[in-house]
Amino acid sequence: MVDNVAGLMGELEGGDFYLLSGVEQGMRFSEWVDRGKLPEFAGLDPEDIDYRLERCLKRELIEKKTIQYEGYRLTFEGYDALALHTLSERDTIDAVGAPLGVGKESDVYEVRSYKPMALKYHREGITNFREVRRGRSYTSDREHVSDVYTARKAAEREYETLRSLYPEVSVPRPVDHNRHAIVMEKMEGVELSRAELQDGAVTVLDAILRELAAAHDEGWVHADMSEYNVFVRPDGVTLFDWPQAVETGHENAGELLERDVSNAVGYFRRKHPDETPEVDERAVAEAISEGAFASVRELS
Repeated sequence: MVDNVAGLMGELEGGDFYLLSGVEQGMRFSEWVDRGKLPEFAGLDPEDIDYRLERCLKRELIEKKTIQYEGYRLTFEGYDALALHTLSERDTIDAVGAPLGVGKESDVYEVRSYKPMALKYHREGITNFREVRRGRSYTSDREHVSDVYTARKAAEREYETLRSLYPEVSVPRPVDHNRHAIVMEKMEGVELSRAELQDGAVTVLDAILRELAAAHDEGWVHADMSEYNVFVRPDGVTLFDWPQAVETGHENAGELLERDVSNAVGYFRRKHPDETPEVDERAVAEAISEGAFASVRELS
């Protein structure tokens, strides 16, 4: 688990961020950055480097390893600090509040801006790193990538997808992005996996499938649909977590769309069997891809 660094930000000095940025730059070339190269990367005097290293090591923003040389790399706490510093400098956010959700591939916090927002840190590099690398297009073409690079590319992918989808599709409104962090509008409602739907299950299922259809019309397939990335509210649903999205021209788009449909319908079939019509998921996916989806009842 990655600690929330918001409480440390007031302790950090400008030179600390120069050091962290220098380590970040060095990690473009190697996993561990040679101590001797840090003055060049960070733009600091060698004497200042020692002081900054001690401060950042103490706060666990970097870690050290002695191999053939004395090497350093960012921790996710250090990467969080860099992103948070930049977003604060841009006046995108004023303060970080309570966690809204902690998952295996992201941490989400409430943040204060001109209105309450959500700050999402991507964590793909932490869990099952090699599998993430192999399975996702944003890193599959690179042989040597760090965990923070994987998270940054995932955030870039999701941010650009959200910008492409909003407002035609009910997704969180993207506000800003830096490194592996995205600031977005805070969602209203409750996660589908925890929602008490009572007699409205099929209405919610139809709403989810219509949003998948709207996304397809905009050229995107979610590719990771589940009950854990849908928020239900009285007037509709919001689909979130889009880093794995693929364009409709992708060679596997049809298969991934059918899987999304199957996951959505399958959840309602398990949880609300009396309300969920028997449908052919492939027929539903075909209707979505052809722009002809209206309701699962019409296909049952």
